[in-house]
Amino acid sequence: MKFIKNYNNPLKILAGPAIGALLYSLMLKNTGNELMAKTTFVVALMGTWWILEAFSIYFTALIPLSLFPILGIMDMREIAPAYANEIIFLFTGGFLIAFAIEKWNLHKRIALRIMLAIGAEPHKILIGMMLSSYILSMWISNVATTMMLLPAALSIVKQFECDDKKSFLRFSTALLLGIAYASSIGGTATLVGTAPNIIFMGFFNENFPELPAMSFAKWLMFGLPVSAIFLIIAYFLFKKLLLKNLKLANVSLYYCQQEYDKLGKMIKEEITVSVVFLITILLWLFRENFELGTFEIKGWSNLFPESKFITDSTVAMLMASVLFLIPSSKNEHILTWEEGKKIPMGILFLFGGGFALAKGISASGLSDWLAENLKGLEGIHPIVMVLILCSFMTFFTEISSNTAATYLVLPILMALAKSTDISPLIIMVPVVFSASYAFMLPVATPPNTIVFGTELVQSKDMIRIGIWLNLVGIAIITSAIFLLGRFIF
Repeated sequence: MKFIKNYNNPLKILAGPAIGALLYSLMLKNTGNELMAKTTFVVALMGTWWILEAFSIYFTALIPLSLFPILGIMDMREIAPAYANEIIFLFTGGFLIAFAIEKWNLHKRIALRIMLAIGAEPHKILIGMMLSSYILSMWISNVATTMMLLPAALSIVKQFECDDKKSFLRFSTALLLGIAYASSIGGTATLVGTAPNIIFMGFFNENFPELPAMSFAKWLMFGLPVSAIFLIIAYFLFKKLLLKNLKLANVSLYYCQQEYDKLGKMIKEEITVSVVFLITILLWLFRENFELGTFEIKGWSNLFPESKFITDSTVAMLMASVLFLIPSSKNEHILTWEEGKKIPMGILFLFGGGFALAKGISASGLSDWLAENLKGLEGIHPIVMVLILCSFMTFFTEISSNTAATYLVLPILMALAKSTDISPLIIMVPVVFSASYAFMLPVATPPNTIVFGTELVQSKDMIRIGIWLNLVGIAIITSAIFLLGRFIF
């Protein structure tokens, strides 16, 4: 009983096996295939616990390691490698580079420089903070970006306190939500920006080996313009709904200037990290052959005997290793294992759990069964299908982790792609974007939760603005995949 009391609602725990058992019975009755029925039980158990957060989502991700062998779905020697998928090392290398950026305050210098360059009027402060959040979240986790910018935002907000409480609350809401939403939008611009992007890359590259692999450059060519357009629309929406006729006097950016002055001139370590970071981006961008119409730039990986062995994960780990090797002026190295110990193991296990689940679904034949039963959707126009899928994912993510939601939905989308003539990228990429574009509720994404915790943002304002951004996000992604995606993918 003490174990149960550690959780707010025991029903959340019991819901997992109950729903799993129900779906097991239905699948066994419908197909007569016990292996598929057992796999359905594990999927339902994990999915329910992920959605309800009955336990830590990271613990839930480890379940395949025990249940798959016990239930006879897969051998431990087959399932364990999923937790060391090469995509996990892309995320690991990205984390290590981000830790170096944070350690030497390069991220703070970038954000403050943007703020000081743009100006002190309320709408300029808003675009400055949103732009800072957008750029940083391409490379640093959305949570870290929001947490880093929050103290500066709160300090600026205090300078605007006045007798006109309505104007003050409107500005503080715009600034705080602007930071949170811009970090979610910026995270979709690059493959390493947020977890669902990397999860998709792993699923796609492993399950569609006959198609060209998804790369950092290819994702950036699509993600950057789409997210940039969304950021601009979000800014003007904030300006119209919250900053119109604002009765606030301009203030100096004294706090930002003071903090920037504290940084002093760029030191050797900052310059080194900047150079390594820039080289990393260039290596990601030009690893593969780059085609512009009839003109082709050969990728640098062709210089090596086995170019196919070199992936974006290779680049991430190589450049992170370089940072460990370069000495700093403080009798240590640019990056040390003290920073390495901050790698969030839970996220890595979560990646592994999703890949393991996908392996089990494929090995048991459940994916083939899904594909067969989804053939009825062939008659739906692709645009309508993408619109429905994006809408579902956007609002589903409002009540569940975007990472967990991505793991649950991608296997179904893979089966859907295999059962129709539609390119898997046409339906998978928009849905992955939609997983990050949930803006209505405080629980939808960690950045939403962080700014809501300041008690300067009301849930009604989040819902009022978030519903518009949800709908705009669905429209932008659906349009982009058919207008821009066909030239890139």
